[in-house]
Amino acid sequence: MQVQEIMQTAIRIADANMTLRDAARSMRADNIGAMPVSDNGRLVGIVTDRDIVIRAIAEERSPENTSVREVMSEGVCYCFEDNSLYEAAEVMAEHQVRRLPVINREKQLVGFITLADLGRSEENAAQDALRGISEPTDEGRR
Repeated sequence: MQVQEIMQTAIRIADANMTLRDAARSMRADNIGAMPVSDNGRLVGIVTDRDIVIRAIAEERSPENTSVREVMSEGVCYCFEDNSLYEAAEVMAEHQVRRLPVINREKQLVGFITLADLGRSEENAAQDALRGISEPTDEGRR
């Protein structure tokens, strides 16, 4: 089974310059925990609810004066829409992420796949991803 068969295609994208307050409100409205971050149409990072809490709120940064760019995770890992679920699971495990942007071969963002999506599939790819995601690291969880 390929990623495109189970990925989520309704994607909310955060602008790198938007405030954390606006990003958090978008996440709440769509009941999501992460948004890819774009700067002039280019994917430059990902911001998660955890990024907002750990890198902003815990540091007493103002949600209305702090931009997404200041707390986002850079160096986005991704998979292609025509990858198998096992290939996506390998990327998740290697980078210890639960959410993965999906791009097409023209490198355009076309979706998002999560550990939960893998778990709902009829394949066992979620087990492979979860094993790698759950390994302890020095960096902590993402």
